[in-house]
Amino acid sequence: MRSFTYVSAPDVPSALAAVAGGDAKFLGGGTNLVDLMREGIERPGTVVDVSRLPLTGVEELPGGGVRIGALVRNSRLAAHPVIRARYPVLAHAILHGASAQLRNMATAGGNLMQRTRCLYFYDDAAPCNKRTPGSGCGALDGFARAGAVLGVSDSCIATHPSDLAVALVMLDAVVEVESTRGTRRIPIGDFHRTPGDTPHLDTTVAPDELITAVELPPVPVAANSRYRKVRDRASYAFALVSVAAALRVEGGEIAEARVALGGVATKPWRAAETERLLIGEPATDETFRRAAEAELAPAVTREANAFKVGLATRTIVATLRQLATGGGAA
Repeated sequence: MRSFTYVSAPDVPSALAAVAGGDAKFLGGGTNLVDLMREGIERPGTVVDVSRLPLTGVEELPGGGVRIGALVRNSRLAAHPVIRARYPVLAHAILHGASAQLRNMATAGGNLMQRTRCLYFYDDAAPCNKRTPGSGCGALDGFARAGAVLGVSDSCIATHPSDLAVALVMLDAVVEVESTRGTRRIPIGDFHRTPGDTPHLDTTVAPDELITAVELPPVPVAANSRYRKVRDRASYAFALVSVAAALRVEGGEIAEARVALGGVATKPWRAAETERLLIGEPATDETFRRAAEAELAPAVTREANAFKVGLATRTIVATLRQLATGGGAA
């Protein structure tokens, strides 16, 4: 690990001043940044520790929404009674991610900023446009089993690793960021980028902007929501496919539906076409299958990851079936 300057910020203005105009990174729980520094992938000249900032509240908002401080630990967020009651999909997603020890350290804001776990990204002997712009993508013609099939480009097929972010996309969360220029509110759908020809830019957050909060709007249908994760082993593994979904059925027909996907795309993926095709249709497996297949129709696959299309379709169907039959929140 290269030497760097360590700054412990006592308040938000101090943290913002410490990164303004410099080669600096914010450190929250450190569950991703420290690993990347050890591997030589991230090489900040200054590390600004924000873990002591007063951004640890979970507050109910007028109208039924919730404001989550950026430094709320994932384990605390998953156990919060308001989150479990109103947004069970978020609690499920967090509990499906990492180990208990990591959840005790990882933060809501940091989770959104974590970088891909693509094998080629972590191998500095392999080409990776996300790590070294212009060097190429080893996964394109290499071992692509974990690679994305949606939102890909000729520059990158790396998937986004977050479970929490998939649930937040389904819930239409808004991310609040702050810099010395002021405060911005970013709809979660605009927060993460697809790679295009700039895969090294994971998000729309500027280097000198600090995530201060994530706000959840009131989403009544989320009371009947679920997160389903398919992976190679039962725990401590990233998703091959994941589905965050909420469903409201009236008189046998689908009145409201929300679906987001993880493990199949270069960013947490809102399944807008699936949602569109579900509304007004009978809540049957055939309806769910047609809607899922339409979402996956534009998939760009390789021999090693083509299985994800069928797996994602089946996972969407199984999740929606569970919600339609009253097996949602638990």
